[in-house]
Amino acid sequence: PNLYSRFVKALLSELGNTYLQYPGATQVYFLGLLKLASGGILRAVKLLKKKKLSISLYLAHNRCSRNSHGTKGVFELLSGWRRTKENLPFKDRVADAYSDVMVTYTMTSSLYFITFGMGASPFTNIEAVKVFCQNMCVSILLNYFYIFSFFGSCLVFAGQLEQNRYHSIFCCKIPSAEYLDRKPVWFQTVMSDGHQQTSHHETNPYQHHFIQHFLREHYNEWITNIYVKPFVVILYLIYASFSFMGCLQISDGANIINLLASDSPSVSFAMVQQKYFSNYSPVIGFYVYEPLEYWNNSVQEDLRRLCSGFTAVSWVEQYYQFLKVSNISANNKSDFISVLQSSFLKKPEFQHFRNDIIFSKAGDENNIIASRLYLVARTSRDKQKEVIEVLEKLRPLSLSKSIRFIVFNPSFVFMDHYSLSVTVPVLIAGFGVLLVLILTFFLVIHPLGNFWLILSVTSIELGVLGLMTLWNVDMDCISILCLIYTFNFAIDHCAPLLYTFVLATEHTRTQCIKSSLQEHGTAILQNVTSFLIGLVPLLFVPSNLTFTLFKCLLLTGSCTLLHCFVILPVFLTFFPPSKKHHKKKKRAKRKEREEIECIEIQENPDHVTTV
Repeated sequence: PNLYSRFVKALLSELGNTYLQYPGATQVYFLGLLKLASGGILRAVKLLKKKKLSISLYLAHNRCSRNSHGTKGVFELLSGWRRTKENLPFKDRVADAYSDVMVTYTMTSSLYFITFGMGASPFTNIEAVKVFCQNMCVSILLNYFYIFSFFGSCLVFAGQLEQNRYHSIFCCKIPSAEYLDRKPVWFQTVMSDGHQQTSHHETNPYQHHFIQHFLREHYNEWITNIYVKPFVVILYLIYASFSFMGCLQISDGANIINLLASDSPSVSFAMVQQKYFSNYSPVIGFYVYEPLEYWNNSVQEDLRRLCSGFTAVSWVEQYYQFLKVSNISANNKSDFISVLQSSFLKKPEFQHFRNDIIFSKAGDENNIIASRLYLVARTSRDKQKEVIEVLEKLRPLSLSKSIRFIVFNPSFVFMDHYSLSVTVPVLIAGFGVLLVLILTFFLVIHPLGNFWLILSVTSIELGVLGLMTLWNVDMDCISILCLIYTFNFAIDHCAPLLYTFVLATEHTRTQCIKSSLQEHGTAILQNVTSFLIGLVPLLFVPSNLTFTLFKCLLLTGSCTLLHCFVILPVFLTFFPPSKKHHKKKKRAKRKEREEIECIEIQENPDHVTTV
């Protein structure tokens, strides 16, 4: 019990040092201020207006994605600030923190801005995606400048409080260690600043941070152990196998159930319809919106050709059959319309066709200015795909044939939206990646670092794609947007770790990856953990789209965490870049120091020689 209480006390103390001090509290205030500022700017320029663009889903995805990038920069800068020595001047501490963090953060912010800027451009013809991307661009810009200005100033103020031993929240002197020992644990947690257990003020207390200490003393030694590496390789092979298996089973998301609330009666209806009546397509309305010579044999043949392959509910076919059975000849306009109005439409079995024909009277002459038919296609198991093929086949015919018509079904709206929501984000992502590659060509930090970054992002992207398929997630608009966001999220977290590794000057790859994890591991772990915790409220939203969002973002965070803390630390110890040239440089410098020649100095009574 005593050991357990000491552990809880230490854990609460570390949590208090992280979140109850001024920088941690400022971080929460900073993110809230960022949300209000971006929302206010968008409202001021009337981008959001008062449209309901799936508000719950919009806010959920926006909050998760924006908070992820924002907290990443805040955690990185906070980590860089805490790595500096507290006895340095504030100007030097801020300079060191910004020089460690802002280069990679500027690159990742540029990547976010380019990707979402393409989505906010006129190339995007989906209003919801455009508004979302506009909001993201404004948020990223505000986040970047806020970190440069507001959060940096808060760190300077926090440094002054730390140096003078003032409490960062209550702005009062921190009690002595003897006084705190006599108080309860909650009081010690609130009033602690991390220095009460030492007799002197340490210049770098960040080394005693709970996560930093765990990574340095335990995790780094465990993950780089030679007996652990084979199991990591096996784990990655299993991960790659399941990802590849899922990529081979990708299915489109043209399913209307995904748009409905999970507990709505419409879901039950759609499931029953798909289960028992999936062999037939939805009833397609065939609307002829111009006058036709229906009594003409060529027009009748064109209508039959267009309706071939469908089960037609057509007044035209029924009327032709009526004329044939009744042995009535209607080869001209007057006879055709006269028999139609006076005989056919007055029979009880054909009266329901009255709403399908629009008559117009000009003087004493009646005309048929518009009419409609209903078509039902017989489909196989892959109903949605075949309906899309029927739609793509009929629409070009409406422009090329002599008969001007329109085909429509309420589900076509969703199918059009699906086709646009898949193709447009993919094109935007392609242009964004191409532009980023062109820009980063001039900002190459290290060629092998870029190569490892490409491999890591590709592995994470394919892993998310394959695993979400195995988790019964279809390729719809939400999953496509999440895959684009996965690209940015992976670069945001892998780039600092990889570039620190390739630029490290330690003797071995193992020492380089240890130093990389010590420098960036805490910030990555804190940010991904906060990101995953922020996804929990999405579970309580009764929407299939929101649950799809939760699945995709959960896989994004998990796969990124797996690569940063398990896969990359092991694989980087096997493959280039080699650290032998650093050994040679240090050995050469040591040899120069050892080969200094001793010069004999003759004593001169008039000079004093100092060695």
